[in-house]
Amino acid sequence: MTAVSSVGTITIAGKTVSRLGFGTMRLTGPGTWGDPNDRDTAISVLRRAVHTHGITHIDTADSYGPHTVEHLIRDALYPYPEQVLIATKVGLARPAPNVWAPHGHPVYLRSCVEASLRRLGVERLELCYLHRIDPEVLAADQLGTLKALQDEGKIGHIGLSKVTPEAIRMAGKDITIAAVQNVLNMTDRHDPALELCRDLNIPYVPYRPLDAGTLARTHGVFAPLQWLLQLSDHVAPVPSTSQPEHLDQIVTAVTGGS
Repeated sequence: MTAVSSVGTITIAGKTVSRLGFGTMRLTGPGTWGDPNDRDTAISVLRRAVHTHGITHIDTADSYGPHTVEHLIRDALYPYPEQVLIATKVGLARPAPNVWAPHGHPVYLRSCVEASLRRLGVERLELCYLHRIDPEVLAADQLGTLKALQDEGKIGHIGLSKVTPEAIRMAGKDITIAAVQNVLNMTDRHDPALELCRDLNIPYVPYRPLDAGTLARTHGVFAPLQWLLQLSDHVAPVPSTSQPEHLDQIVTAVTGGS
């Protein structure tokens, strides 16, 4: 039994994966921009998450770098183990470090998906989130583009990120929502989408579960992640780190060293 097995599993995008996932946002340079300072360490963290700890839910985005982390994932994990879910996101442009701009034009979204397929070395993105709903583009056009790509076999399942309950209900009329990814942690404790996702049987993936490290410094790792895991069985946090030792601490804290 792998260490994270004791935390339980969840079905996301048709795969049964570990409830404790791994977020890859920190595997870049400062400002979520460019290459990491130590590429070998970034590769090591990814391999350690999967091969040592048995984490089977890897969360990324084309905007991390941009593009940097998708390349790292392929170099670290390809060919991907059958049980591993690689989830990525499209729909945020990166004009500069620490700058994120929603970009939901259908042509752009399609180009992003095609590029992610090449970077990850796959024929289908098993789970592709719309990273943000662009307020300047009709939501139906953004969702329709991802649905068309799904119909073409280039996307397996579609997720939504940073969305309100109203947006979830609206999107659910046009697509089957495989997962929702919103901020939730012991600092940002209230998200009305959490209960809606439970009612609709949609996996809820809290990003920034340690509040960018602030909660780990003030409360340790165990309490913030246990708080999330105990909320409901449909909650699957994706803590992120760039250091193998910190990854070990996260897994040990949550699993009790099992």
